[in-house]
Amino acid sequence: MDTNALKKFAQAARNLLINQVSVRLDMVLAEGAVARREHPEAIARLEAAANRNRAHVIEQSAYTWFNRFTALRFMDVRGLTNPRVVSPADGATRPEILAEAMAGNLPDRARPEIAEYLNGTRPAHDGQAEAYRLLLIHACNEWHGSMPYMFERADMLDRAEDYTELLMPDDLLSPDSILARLREVMSEEACQDVEIIGWLYQFYISEKKDQVFAGLKKNVKITAENIPAATQLFTPHWIVRYLVENSLGRLWLLNRPQSGLAAKMDYYIVPEEPETDFLRIERPEDIRICDPACGSGHMLTYAFDLLYAIYEDEGYEASTIPALILTHNLTGIEIDDRAGALAAFALSMKAAAKLGRRRFLRMEEKPNIVVLQDVRFTPAEMQDVAAVVGHDLFTDELRATLMQFEQAKNFGSLIVPKLCDPAEALRVVEARAPGADLVLKPVLERAVTTLRMVEALSPKYHVVVANPPYLGKSGMNAKMGAWLKKQYPASWVDLYAAFIQRAILLNRPKTYAALVTMQGWMFLSTFEKLRTKLLSDASMSSMLHLGSRAFDSIGGEIVSTSAFVIKAFRSNGTSYFLDLTQGRSEKEKQVIIQEQRGTPYKANSEVFEKIPGSPIVYWLSESALRVFDRSTRLDEVSTPRAGMSSGDNPQFVRDWQEISISSFCRPPITKDAAKKTAYTWFSYLKGGDYRKWYGNQTSVVNWRGDGVDIKAFKKDRLEKGEINANNSKCWNEEMYFRENISWSKIASNNFAVRHAGIGHIASDASNGIYADSRTLLTQIGFLNSVVCRFFLRIFAPTINVQSGDLGRLPLLDFAVSNVPAEASLIAKSDWDAYETSWDFTTLPLLSPDHRGSGTLETIYAHLHAHWQGMTDEMQRLEEENNRLFIDAYGLQDVLTPEVPIEEITLTCNPAYRYGGNATTEELEARLLQDTMAEFLHYAVGCMLGRYSLDAPGLILANQGEGVEDYLARVPAPSFAPDRDNVIPVLDGDWFADDIVTRTRDFLRVTFGEATFRENLAFVEAALGKDLRRWFTKDFFDYHVRRYKKRPIYWMFSSPKGSFNALIYMHRYRPDTVSVVLNQYLREFIAKLEVERARLENLAEDSTATQSARTKAQKDIGTVIKRIAELTEWEREVIYPMAQQKIVIDLDNGVKRNYPLFAGALKPIKGLEAADG
Repeated sequence: MDTNALKKFAQAARNLLINQVSVRLDMVLAEGAVARREHPEAIARLEAAANRNRAHVIEQSAYTWFNRFTALRFMDVRGLTNPRVVSPADGATRPEILAEAMAGNLPDRARPEIAEYLNGTRPAHDGQAEAYRLLLIHACNEWHGSMPYMFERADMLDRAEDYTELLMPDDLLSPDSILARLREVMSEEACQDVEIIGWLYQFYISEKKDQVFAGLKKNVKITAENIPAATQLFTPHWIVRYLVENSLGRLWLLNRPQSGLAAKMDYYIVPEEPETDFLRIERPEDIRICDPACGSGHMLTYAFDLLYAIYEDEGYEASTIPALILTHNLTGIEIDDRAGALAAFALSMKAAAKLGRRRFLRMEEKPNIVVLQDVRFTPAEMQDVAAVVGHDLFTDELRATLMQFEQAKNFGSLIVPKLCDPAEALRVVEARAPGADLVLKPVLERAVTTLRMVEALSPKYHVVVANPPYLGKSGMNAKMGAWLKKQYPASWVDLYAAFIQRAILLNRPKTYAALVTMQGWMFLSTFEKLRTKLLSDASMSSMLHLGSRAFDSIGGEIVSTSAFVIKAFRSNGTSYFLDLTQGRSEKEKQVIIQEQRGTPYKANSEVFEKIPGSPIVYWLSESALRVFDRSTRLDEVSTPRAGMSSGDNPQFVRDWQEISISSFCRPPITKDAAKKTAYTWFSYLKGGDYRKWYGNQTSVVNWRGDGVDIKAFKKDRLEKGEINANNSKCWNEEMYFRENISWSKIASNNFAVRHAGIGHIASDASNGIYADSRTLLTQIGFLNSVVCRFFLRIFAPTINVQSGDLGRLPLLDFAVSNVPAEASLIAKSDWDAYETSWDFTTLPLLSPDHRGSGTLETIYAHLHAHWQGMTDEMQRLEEENNRLFIDAYGLQDVLTPEVPIEEITLTCNPAYRYGGNATTEELEARLLQDTMAEFLHYAVGCMLGRYSLDAPGLILANQGEGVEDYLARVPAPSFAPDRDNVIPVLDGDWFADDIVTRTRDFLRVTFGEATFRENLAFVEAALGKDLRRWFTKDFFDYHVRRYKKRPIYWMFSSPKGSFNALIYMHRYRPDTVSVVLNQYLREFIAKLEVERARLENLAEDSTATQSARTKAQKDIGTVIKRIAELTEWEREVIYPMAQQKIVIDLDNGVKRNYPLFAGALKPIKGLEAADG
C-alpha cells in the first residue's frame, strides 16, 4: 500500500473540504438563501452552532463527509453497494448511482426531487449535481440501519434539526473533484484490506497533530479535544499480528494444544517450556478481548481474523461466526467519536467480507465500540437515579462511579470504575428509561450511558491489546496531570505507562495484556516504580524490542518502541525476547523476526530484579550479570550532577568569539577566585557534537558577581509567578568551576565524555561528574570505553543521558592506566588547532613544526602525515583502553576492543569529520579543501587584525580596538592589518586593498615569492575555483557555518550582491558605516560610472570589432543596473544608517547586534532561531 499517496491525498482533502464547507456555510447562512426558506429549523440550529464555534462546525462537517466518502468508496470496491455510490461502473465516468438515476432507475424510497432535477422540471444551476447530492444523502440514510455509527441520518425530511446535508461540499462530479481523487488513491488494490481507512484517518488529522505539537513547543498544553489528534498513530500490521498472536493465539493454544492455529501465526514465538498455570477456556464464545484505546480498530480487525480461524478450527458454521465474534468477543474503547466510528466500520467490513452483501445486510449484530462521553449529574439528578435503582443497589460505589465520568474525554480508559459489576444497576435503569417522563428520561439515559461505559471498563477480559497514546507529563493539561499523578503514582509521567498498568487491571487473572509503547519504561529511572510493580504483580511473556524506525510513517530516531505481551499474574517462567533494534525500517525488522523467532533471548523476572532499577535488560550474559555482584555504583565514588540552567540563554549565554576577550575569564579559575574578579563571562559547557576526551568548549555564560544577574532574573520571574521555586534555583552551585567530566545530555550518535579542568560551569545540556583528578582519570577511560556503552544501553537506552543514568553504572577498582591522559592530550591538541578554540595560537599549516621549506603542497603533505599519525595513535590508545576494561569486566564473550576509524573523534580525521559513505579519495579531497579554506579564513583574520603572523593567539579581540592597539602589541608586523577595518569583496580588481589582492600578498609573505604561483594554483585547485570566485560566492557562508550562525566578520552586501565589503565586529566603531559609504561604496559607484563611459565609447568605436562592440553594448546594460541598484541602496539604506552612528555592545552578541544593520548586512538564515 502506497501510504505516501494516501498521506498526500488525505492532507489535501482536509484542506479542500474545509474550504468547500466554509464556502457552503456562508452560502446557506446568507440573507435570502433558499435554505433559510426551505429548512428554517436546521438553519437556526446551524447558525447557533456557528456563532458558538464556527471552526468546529466546519471541521466536524468536513470530516463527516470525508468519513462517508471513504466508507462508500471502500464498500463500492468491495461490492457492498448496488449500484455503486461514489464510483462509476466499469468503462463509465459518472457515479453508477447517478447514471442509473439518469436512465430512470431511481433507488427505492428516493426523493422525488431527484427525478425533477434530472428532467429539468425543477430549476437548478446544475441539475445533475443537485440530483447527485440527494442520491448521496439517500445512500447514507439507507446504510444508517446497518451502520448507524458511520451513517447518521442526514435527511432533512426526517430530521429537520440536522444541518449535515446543508454543508455537503459542492463540486463532486468534476474530473478534479475530491471523489475523483479519492477513487484514484483508493484503488481496487488499495482497498483489499480495511486498514486503508485507518491510514486515511491518521493522515487526515496529521496536520492538526502538527499544529498541536507546535503549540506544545510554546507551552500550550494538549486539551481533551486535541488528545486524539496528538496521539493517533496507526500500528503497522506486522506489529499487530505479533501482539494478537502471542496473547489471544497463545491463550487458545494453551487450551487447545492440538490446534493447527500455530501454523497460521507467522509472528508467534513458540515457548520452549510447557505452561500449566493458565486460564481454562471451554469455547471460543467465552473469550473477551478489549482494546482500551482502539483508534480506528486495527488491533480488533486482526483479532477478528484470528478469532474466525479459532471458530473454524472448532467446527462452527461459517455463516454464524461473524455475528458470534461481534456479540461475544470484541470490545473497543475510544475517546474520539470519529475514530470509534471507523473502528466499528472496520469490524463491520470484516464481517461483510466473510458473509457477502446479502447476509451482511440481514445481520443484526453490531460491533461493540464504546466511545466514552463526558457525563455529569447534579445532586438532584443523582437523587433521581437513586430513586430508580433502589436503596440496595444505590451503593456508595455506584454513586462514586456515576461521578467518575465528568472528564471521560480527557482521562479515557484510564478511569477505573469504583463499581466492579454494573450489570444489575444497568438492567434496572434500562428497563425504566423508556417509560420515564420528559424530565427524568434524559437523566436515566445518561445513567445508562455511564453504566455501559462502566461495563466496558470492568476487569473481565482474557486479552487486552493496545497501542496506547504516548503523551509525556509536559504536554498534559492541568486536570489530566493532577488526576494521573494521583491515580497512577507509579506511571503518571506518560500516558502510555499508565495504560500498561491499566491494561493489567482490565484483565482477569491468568490472562494476557499485549501493548506496543515507547521503550523508555524498560530502562529509565523515571519508570522504576512501574517496573517494580510489574515485576511483582505480573510477568513478561514475550517482547519484540523494536527500537527506532519501527513505524515507517514517522521514522527518525526519536520514537523508540517496544511491543510486548504481559501475563497478568506473577510467574517465574521463561520470558522470550527478540532484539530488532538493528533494523533500520519496518521491512528490516520483519526479516529479523523470522531470523530470531526460533532463537530468542531468554530471561525471567528474577534476573531483572538483581540489577539496580530493575531494567528489562534481557540481552545480558552471565558474565555481565556477575559484574553487578562485584562492582560499585559510579555515584558512590564520584558525584554526577545536573548542570545550571540560565533561565534565558539568549540573554545570558554567548559563543565565546562574540564577546570582548577582556571580559572573558578563560579557565583555569576556582569558584572563590571567580567571585573576586571583575569578569562577566565564564566557560559554560553546553554539550555539543559527538567528541571524546576533550573539546566542545565554545560557550560562555554571564556569571558576573557570582551570578548576580541570573539570580536576580530568576527571582523576578518567581515573584511574577512565571516559574516555580524549583526552577528559580541555580542547582548544584557548589560544583561550579570544579574539575569534571562532561558529556552531551542529548547524544544523537554515540555517547562520549570529555575532560574539563578547573574553571567551567556545566549547563543543563551537558551535566558533569565531579571527583578528584585520579578518580576522574579512571572514569573518563571507563566512560569512553565500549564497556560503558554496553552498560549504558541498560540505564540510558534513549538519546537522552542524565546524570542519574551514569550514576548507576557499575565501576570496578583497578590501577589507572596512562591511556586517558595521553588520549586527552591528543584530543586537546586537535581541538586547539582550529580558530573555534579560545586556546588557538596559530594555524598548523604555518607552524614551524610543519612549515619548513618547499611548496605549500609539500607542507600540506607533511601536515597530513602528522594528522594521520595522531589518528592512528588515538585509535591504538582507544583500543588499548577498551581491552583493559573488557578484560577487567570479564566481557570477552560479548565485546571486542576494535574502534572504527570514524569513531576517532579528531577534527583532523576526515572519516569522523565528514562521515557518510564517501570514498577515501572523496574524504581526502574534502579535508584538503577545508584546510585551504581554513588557511584563507586565517588570512582574513590577519587582514582584520584578529591574528598576526608575528604573535600567537588573539591580537585585536576587544570592542572598538584599532590599528594603534595592534601596533602596540606587534610593532613591526610582517603582514600589516587593514587600517580602516573594511575589505572590499568584489568581482574585480576595483580597489588596491581588495580581498583577493591582500590574500595573494599573504600567500607571498607566508610561503615566499619563489613558490607563489605554484602555491596559488594548489590552493585554487583544492577549492575547485579561483580565489575571487571563492571569496565572492563561498567565504561568508563558510564563515557563518564555522561559527554556527554567530559570525564575527560581517559582510556589507547590496540587495543583488553588486557590492560586498567585510568588517570585523570587534573593530566596529560608530563611524564604520560612514567609512564603507564614503571610501568604498561611493568610490565604487564612481568607478562604475567611469566603466560605463568606457563601454559606451567602445560600443561606438568604429575601429573595434563587431563582437567587441556587441559585448560592450550588453555590458553597458549590466553596469547601468548595478549603478541603479547601488545608488538606491546608498540613498535608502547606507546613508541614513551612516547618519545614525549606531553603537553596538559586544556583550549583546551577534543575535542582537547584527539586526541593527538590517538591509546593509548580508542576511543570515536562521539567525533568529532560539539559542539552545
